[in-house]
Amino acid sequence: MIERIISKRIHDLGGGFTVGRVLPFHARRMVGPYIFFDHIGPVELAPGIPRELDVRPHPHIGLATVTYLYDGAITHRDSLGMHQEIHPGEVNWMIAGRGITHSERFEHARLHGALMHGIQAWVALPEEAEEAEPAFSHHAELPAWDEPGLTGRLIAGTMEGLTAPTPTHSPQFYAHWRMAAGTRRLLPAEYPERAVFVAAGTAQVAGQTLEAGQMAVLSPGGDVPLVATTEATVMVLGGEPVGERFMFWNFVHSSKDRIAEAAEDWREGRWTLPPNDNTEFTPLPEFKGF
Repeated sequence: MIERIISKRIHDLGGGFTVGRVLPFHARRMVGPYIFFDHIGPVELAPGIPRELDVRPHPHIGLATVTYLYDGAITHRDSLGMHQEIHPGEVNWMIAGRGITHSERFEHARLHGALMHGIQAWVALPEEAEEAEPAFSHHAELPAWDEPGLTGRLIAGTMEGLTAPTPTHSPQFYAHWRMAAGTRRLLPAEYPERAVFVAAGTAQVAGQTLEAGQMAVLSPGGDVPLVATTEATVMVLGGEPVGERFMFWNFVHSSKDRIAEAAEDWREGRWTLPPNDNTEFTPLPEFKGF
């Protein structure tokens, strides 16, 4: 039932703030349309943290970014003029399409201090939507589970008869389950590609124990049993594959030439920065191949 277990690897976002990167992985780049999965924290940020820890303005094409928090707050600004702070249990869903820039700053933590804990994921758009108009939406009201030993929220897509309000472009699911110790639950075989990520605590997936920071990529077909061996925060995700995608830095696309074009435009300063956060930006890194 388990095809592969992936453990997060520590990755510096460029200013000293580190995350646990799970996807892409060299032996498994995507699960359904999910091509990127970063575990943020848990980390305690003290009041007065330097701005260098923020994620400065940077570009995207060909994907939707999905920000979901368990603790803390992040301030989003983008080139559409959107300004939105995200709090625990809410979703920031940004469709990059043909191109958008945005920043993510720890303004709440800078003022008050905060425990930061959450997930940043990217969803690769199907080919017909890769060049869609960019858009942003924020969702605080999400479909929910409330069962003995389990509460949860559906972040994106459709699962077990629930449908999230986030504007997806291909069949998928992405949910947050909080499980009490000893809770047992089946993950149904609704999609051909599925994964389980343990963000906190420990859980058994198909009889194999996962620690916090580990993802189990599941084989197709068959319901998969989950058991929380401690109180656990679990993310379940997947969907229909969208085909091969290439990735360089913050660009995801089915065309290498389109990625090269976007990178050159960023290098030459042809992108529009967020109007209320345009005094600095993240420089283009060295290209080391797809």
